[in-house]
This record gives sequence, C-alpha cells and structure tokens, in this order.
Amino acid sequence: QVRLVESGGGSVQAGGSLRLSCEVENYNYDINAMAWFRQAPGKEREGVARIFTGDHDTAYADSVVGRFIVSQDRGEGTMILRMTNLKPEDTAIYYCAAARRRVPGLGTPAQYPLWGQGTQVTVSL
Repeated sequence: QVRLVESGGGSVQAGGSLRLSCEVENYNYDINAMAWFRQAPGKEREGVARIFTGDHDTAYADSVVGRFIVSQDRGEGTMILRMTNLKPEDTAIYYCAAARRRVPGLGTPAQYPLWGQGTQVTVSL
C-alpha cells in the first residue's frame, strides 16, 4: 500500500527558506500526479504546487511563483518542495498528496485520494 510521509517543516523568520520532503513508501508508477497543499487555521486547504511524475510538468499557486520550486526523484518518487523568501502568510500545515490521474492546474483536494499526515511550517516576522 502506498503511503506518503512528509518531513522538513519548522519555524523560520520571514525571508528564510525551508525544504519539505514527501517520501513515497511502496512507490509505484500508477501515481501520475503529486502535489503540495497547505491549510492555515480557519482557511480552506489550498493547492501550492503540483508535478506530474511522467514529464515533470509543474504548476504553482500565484502566491508562490518565483519563491517555491517542486521537484521529484524519478526512481524513488520522493517529492521535494524548496521554499525561499518565506512570508508570514505561508504559515500553514503543508500536506503531500498523490493521484493516479493527471489533474488540470493544481487540482482540487478531492482529486487526490492519497494524503500524508502534514508538516507544520511557521514563518514569523
């Protein structure tokens, strides 16, 4: 059974950087799309970045363009999110998600059946 495990969250000051990892246990090539979502207190879960496992096509939320980069290790399936120039509004729990089908744009949470447990990112002034 495929399982997603996030790591790398933490607390940083504004302008700092963090690197999140999503390890895919029992990775198989049925996964065609992987994404990072985040959810801040009192807000809906929103897509941050998405990558297709086949051609590594990517998509980003407007709020993170130029600051976040998503990548994936082709062999093991591990997905990485490099976050730079972090802002307080980036504070949230970040979740890794995976789907067998390619999704339009970032996709919606409902389009991703597989989820990790989440990792907290806190950015202070």
